[in-house]
Amino acid sequence: MEGTRRTDKRIEAGALGWLRKAMRRESTAGVIFTLPFTIGFLVFMIVPMGISLYYSFCKYNILSPPEFIGLDNFIKMFTADAIFLKTIGVTFYFALVSVPLRLIFALIVAMVLLKTTKVTGFYRAVYYLPSIIGGSVAVAILWKRIFAVDGVVNALLGHLIPDMKFSWLGSEKTAIWVLMLLSIWQFGSSMLIFLSALKQIPSTLYDSAKVDGANKSSQFFRITLPLLTPTIFFNLVMQMINGFLAFTQSFIITQGKPLNSTLFYTVYVYQQSFEFYNTGYGAALAWVMLLIVGGITALLFATKRLWVYEGGL
Repeated sequence: MEGTRRTDKRIEAGALGWLRKAMRRESTAGVIFTLPFTIGFLVFMIVPMGISLYYSFCKYNILSPPEFIGLDNFIKMFTADAIFLKTIGVTFYFALVSVPLRLIFALIVAMVLLKTTKVTGFYRAVYYLPSIIGGSVAVAILWKRIFAVDGVVNALLGHLIPDMKFSWLGSEKTAIWVLMLLSIWQFGSSMLIFLSALKQIPSTLYDSAKVDGANKSSQFFRITLPLLTPTIFFNLVMQMINGFLAFTQSFIITQGKPLNSTLFYTVYVYQQSFEFYNTGYGAALAWVMLLIVGGITALLFATKRLWVYEGGL
């Protein structure tokens, strides 16, 4: 009996030893496979962020060594830089208007494409395409030509209004809307996410609503919209961050003109850092934007419990 117990203990110890070795091998393999990402994250994200944080407290122009000046860059930003405040207003206006419009348009198209037909897959691909190519330099240049004085828009409107030569990009009131239209046009990714969420809503809920006499409007506001709020929240957070970090539209199409009415914050950071060679000041601007985006994201999460339905189906 004693020998049997010893044998069982040896078997148990051997099994535990084998299990520990297997776990160590798996742990080592996990570290090896994640090492490229870890190194890339440290080298291309954390280290540059640390360097830029140091430069934000320095007078630095790339060509000469940085000179530590404390909070001078931040004091100048909030007390002596009128363009900084202008870019803040332009960026907030762009993000707070274009993002909701993009999500509304994405939801409408998703509901239209919800019904499956032989050509639905083709239409989904076509509507998603702008999200892939919409942020490219080539599309920005094409968009600039479309809204030029001799562009397609004026040519089409010329059939209704003779001698139509309106400068869409030369007016402070319309230039920002040209950039917004390009942003709203890139609704494909949000549309696919909405489409996936719509497919998860059980059809039995709509059947029960029909039996109770609910019309299409009631079904949308009492079933579809509440169950979509988690997806709306996700899209809102992601698109709001992208909205505040928009760059290509302003940099390629308008360069911030006219009169800085389309000067996005990111473009101003670029100008200060690489055109005016105020790299230290540009780094300070970048960190302020990081705080702004972080604050907006935190605000969205703080208000989440007030309007996002998380009770499940």
